[in-house]
Amino acid sequence: MNHDSYDDAYISGILNTVRTVAIVGASANEVRPSFFVTKYLIDKGYTVFPVNPGHAGKTILGRPVHARLADIPEPIDMVDVFRASAAVPGIVDEVLALDPLPKVIWMQLTVRHDEAARRAEAAGIKVVMDRCPKIEYARLSREIGWNGVNSKVISARKPLMKAGFQSFGIRQR
Repeated sequence: MNHDSYDDAYISGILNTVRTVAIVGASANEVRPSFFVTKYLIDKGYTVFPVNPGHAGKTILGRPVHARLADIPEPIDMVDVFRASAAVPGIVDEVLALDPLPKVIWMQLTVRHDEAARRAEAAGIKVVMDRCPKIEYARLSREIGWNGVNSKVISARKPLMKAGFQSFGIRQR
């Protein structure tokens, strides 16, 4: 697969079908990107499992932190990688040892490892590299446009705002 660009249908298909997400490299520090991505995915209804050996046994956002992927007590649909690109081959080894296999390995912004991606894809796992699920969800649901960021959609229609958390969900393209 060409990992230089992704079709919106590929990304939305992933975000619409996964329910459980392991975040490898999750941080308890509120200013770290992995913290607010964890919070965002929880708020969108995903079941999130933080994975960080340095915080194992503690909690992040009320979720127990696991030392390794194999410690998570239920099947995982997606593994979101918040680690340096050099750590990806070892993470893919961990993923390939799981039963059942996750459906997706998602590597965060600046994280890319083509050889590890090929190994995962050979095992039937979808791969996304150098993207953020929080940004992609917001872009595809058009929430990002509410904040003045170019969503590639021109409309004079103001979104209907209700009480509580706002989400129109991801639109299929």
